[in-house]
Amino acid sequence: MSKTVSILWADDEIDLLRPHILLLEGKGFEVVTANNGEDAIEQVNERDFDLIFLDENMPGLTGLQVLTRVKAIRPNIPVIMITKSEEEDIMDEALGSRIADYLIKPVNPKQVILTIKKFVDSKRLVSEKTTSAYQTEFGKIGNQISESLSWQDWIQLYRKLVYWELELKGTGETPMDEVFRMQKTEANQGFARFIKKNYAGWFSQDLGERPLLSPDVLKHKVFPLMNRERPVVLLVVDNLRYDQWKIMETMLADSYSVEQDELYYSILPTATQYARNALFAGLMPLGISKIYPDIWKEEYEEGSKNQYEEELLRANLQRNSMPVKFTYDKINTNRIGKKWAENAKAMLDLPLSVLVYNFVDMLSHARTDMNMIRELADDEAAYRTLTQTWFMHSPMLDLLKELQRFKVTVVITTDHGTTLVQDPVKVIGDRETTTNLRYKQGRNLNYNAKEVFEVSRPEDVHLPRQNMSTRYIFATGSDFFAYPNNFNHYVKFYRNTFQHGGVSLEEMLVPVIVLQPK
Repeated sequence: MSKTVSILWADDEIDLLRPHILLLEGKGFEVVTANNGEDAIEQVNERDFDLIFLDENMPGLTGLQVLTRVKAIRPNIPVIMITKSEEEDIMDEALGSRIADYLIKPVNPKQVILTIKKFVDSKRLVSEKTTSAYQTEFGKIGNQISESLSWQDWIQLYRKLVYWELELKGTGETPMDEVFRMQKTEANQGFARFIKKNYAGWFSQDLGERPLLSPDVLKHKVFPLMNRERPVVLLVVDNLRYDQWKIMETMLADSYSVEQDELYYSILPTATQYARNALFAGLMPLGISKIYPDIWKEEYEEGSKNQYEEELLRANLQRNSMPVKFTYDKINTNRIGKKWAENAKAMLDLPLSVLVYNFVDMLSHARTDMNMIRELADDEAAYRTLTQTWFMHSPMLDLLKELQRFKVTVVITTDHGTTLVQDPVKVIGDRETTTNLRYKQGRNLNYNAKEVFEVSRPEDVHLPRQNMSTRYIFATGSDFFAYPNNFNHYVKFYRNTFQHGGVSLEEMLVPVIVLQPK
């Protein structure tokens, strides 16, 4: 059943418009009225409308004053200004897109109906067209999932899923959303089977036979750019998913062209200690622990597990005969981010500058720990929107605008993604077992092997072991590990939170983007 279109009509002579309102109600529209600006704002505070008709010339608050306050509350509602003449300020507002359109008094019923169709029915038509297109594609995607896919095929399939997820969410809630969620779940189940079968084998294969992995990214995607005349700035956004990048990309379209838009496979565990150290070192965790035993910290050890990224990067540059003069910093606060945005010119004198942005990772953790953030981002679409809002007002965007002005090549990447977990899997471990919800490392683990990706010989996937009986297990799909003790409380707290460390398309297939200034 289609949703009833709700309209707010604010006019100090609303009684004279009763015939128009009765006509609209007769056609199935819900019309709420207000005869002054304050009442209109109160109505907008209380509920969301599909469309607002707003009289420009009301006593008290004028139409333009009401418009400003309405847009602050609900910026995406189309507002149709009704005015006595094509006044210059109304035209300016229309050109500035703060109002969707305007009508000249006296309005006639035909004008009103056509305006509603223009701004409301167009959404319905786009939604129907998008839904129909996805229905056509649904069977093709399903066939791909059931086939024996290569690592390249999984990248292409994930691109398709992200495309359709963004397209469907752009049309509002539709019956196809649940169908898409089921297909995405099916894809992640197939991807988990693929990783279980193939992951260990990649470490005996050459690049090309296997995918680009975390240790390959700098050598093959960043270092070659340093041979060009332009300086290179590498921005590592911790915990950035591909769908989040596609949202950010739209805000950079006027400033940058995308030279490369690729996905690489984050190593397991898809967690900062492992994936980001591997990214900077150009080595797998086992190699780091052997070559740099003073740098690698085991999970049971105190202190940060990523405090030596700069040293690992320097060694990586030296190993690949690259210039070792570079700058590196972690952006954990707006103050540090603003400092770099204001001093972007300092990056022009270096072949490479590296900044690590931790906000997206902090956002996912805050969503777990804070009810307010969880309510603001109660699903994946809202989580993307929250990321978009951060980026829109972030020092990172300010920096990118400055770098575009100085014609700097920019690479944006991440160490791993994150996934929304729903289903608990019971696991038992001793006190030395790691606490991550998506992977466990330990020697006395008890679990159902059919429910996890099990690695009993860590060296097979180039991971260090604390002792001879250490093994790793990884959660797949939307699963997360929970202990039997206090099980129900634990599950209630962590269900529907974003976690990383395990096997899913969202965690493992992550972006590496090369941007060139326009």
